[in-house]
Amino acid sequence: MVLMAIDHVRVYAGVPAGGPAPAVFFTRWVTHFCAPGFVFLAGSSAFLRRSTLPGTAELSRYLLTRGLLIVLLELTVMRFFWTFNFDVINYNLAGVLWMIGWSLVALAALVWLPFEAIAAIGLVIVLGHNLADPYLRDAGRAIGESPFRWFWQFLYFGGSVSLGESGPRIAILYSLMPWIGVMAAGYAFGRVLQWPVERRNRACLMIGGAAIALFIVLRTFNLYGDPRPWNAEQPLTFLNTTKYPASLLFLLMTLGPLIALMPIFERVRGAIGNALALFGRVPLFYYVLHIPLIHVAAMIVSLIRTGSITPWLFGNHPLEPPEPPDGYRWSLVLLYLVTAVCVVALYGACRWWVERRRAASGRLAGAAGAA
Repeated sequence: MVLMAIDHVRVYAGVPAGGPAPAVFFTRWVTHFCAPGFVFLAGSSAFLRRSTLPGTAELSRYLLTRGLLIVLLELTVMRFFWTFNFDVINYNLAGVLWMIGWSLVALAALVWLPFEAIAAIGLVIVLGHNLADPYLRDAGRAIGESPFRWFWQFLYFGGSVSLGESGPRIAILYSLMPWIGVMAAGYAFGRVLQWPVERRNRACLMIGGAAIALFIVLRTFNLYGDPRPWNAEQPLTFLNTTKYPASLLFLLMTLGPLIALMPIFERVRGAIGNALALFGRVPLFYYVLHIPLIHVAAMIVSLIRTGSITPWLFGNHPLEPPEPPDGYRWSLVLLYLVTAVCVVALYGACRWWVERRRAASGRLAGAAGAA
């Protein structure tokens, strides 16, 4: 979640999403771990929640309603927070909340299947969707004039979708197919999280290590798993895998280390560990708050640097902003400084929210006891 803040400050800093300069490249690259981790562990959380609910129907209903609410949040509140404009006819973002929301809706249907079937579907999609890539691209051209082409764009092809001749336009950042597979695989991984500590840690090291090894082999020899081969003359391209739509190599590169490091993350203590755990307890609150906070911070920086707030900050971020004004781009030092200030502010807000919820729960428990 802290890495996510770095990337979203980068959006308003006018710093490109990668490039040949190592410092800029890794500023973007390190944030690639966010979306895969969110989706994979959302699936695991769904599996763990199953044990707290009476049955499959209740779990399915919970996932369906939560998924649809998250999609609605993306298209309304977050759309405004990203842009601070009301041009809803020409720009609506199908971003990370859109993708997580629809993946939860898909999981709401999948949970009716046997556990083994869900695990198999997740792995087949994650490991195999790049096999179908050339055929799907050909199919994409064939369905270009189909009235249902919007469905295929949302599912795999991406791009821009207009809802009716004069309806609002949705810009698709995250196509859904790979991420539904990631969430289903995460759901299966939830069973691993229930194992005793030593067995769970061994499994995390084995699964994560195998994913890393497979990434290295496939990427080294450009065998399979990403439409963009790497170039030995440009070493950074080895790590420059495709995120939109998420390729197998992108997912191996990010999920492998995350899973392998989980035993270490579990043991993190102290002030930093407690702060990160606090963020993890209120992830949606953090996400909804951090975009407008960063957006306002960028406006303050613009005011301090130039004496005015550049209209560029009211463009269609993060997917379709205009080119930043000449001389606007921040240094990386400023980018990381603003990120640190925002994360500290978010810690205070999240701590207040957790304490507020705890107090509300205590009042409810007291009222129930009195009754």
